[in-house]
Amino acid sequence: MPEMLDLKSHIRTVPDFPQPGIMYRDITTLLAHPQALQQAVEELAAPFRDAKIDVVAGIDARGFIFGTAVAIALGVGFVPVRKKGKLPFETYEQDYDLEYGTDTLQIHADAVGAGQRVLVIDDLIATGGTAEAAIKLLRRTGCDIVGTAFVIDLPDLGGAARLEEIGVSVSSLVTFSGH
Repeated sequence: MPEMLDLKSHIRTVPDFPQPGIMYRDITTLLAHPQALQQAVEELAAPFRDAKIDVVAGIDARGFIFGTAVAIALGVGFVPVRKKGKLPFETYEQDYDLEYGTDTLQIHADAVGAGQRVLVIDDLIATGGTAEAAIKLLRRTGCDIVGTAFVIDLPDLGGAARLEEIGVSVSSLVTFSGH
């Protein structure tokens, strides 16, 4: 078995991006390292191997990267949760609040069926607003959200706790304090 990497050391921190005081956690350095990427995908999938997942839903856009890979690792399909205006067929949509304004997520109306077991994936959870909107959107189909998985958790921003308050389990690989 290959030696386990410290995934946190493969995530670059960029200070003051996109604005002063923010410490941006850049996953592109992890993506560029084949062993770190493979380990991250395996670790994201591991807690759900026996959960009888039917489909993985990945949140636009970095959730597509990890979500697709986790879907392949679990042997299931993938559903993109997109920003508004990107899907060509009938959609469901869910608005959510941003720091300044609102945004909208969409899925195809036939992307997930009632009773299907869904795992939601994204690269990072901060305040949890986007993930909560994705969960609300998916639940409109009648599916069962089995859990969520993130590469990075920023626990000081309360996103994981927010999802747990609405009855969704949260799994993450690394944590960073602060913003």
